[in-house]
Amino acid sequence: MPASKSTDPCKKLACQIQACLQENRYQEAKCQEVINLMLKCCEKYGAKSNCCDGFKDMWKEFPKTNSQ
Repeated sequence: MPASKSTDPCKKLACQIQACLQENRYQEAKCQEVINLMLKCCEKYGAKSNCCDGFKDMWKEFPKTNSQ
């Protein structure tokens, strides 16, 4: 079951991406570090994070379950 918004393990990074993009006039290259951190979070917690839905196409195998 997906995590609620208050317990989403990747929500903080998603907010950091939004803030970075706003501060940098939506130039993704300037926010690549935080985007990479978000991808790592989604690789680890994808099935438990609602925030990762928009990142599914950024890596080859989106985790369907988290067995750890």
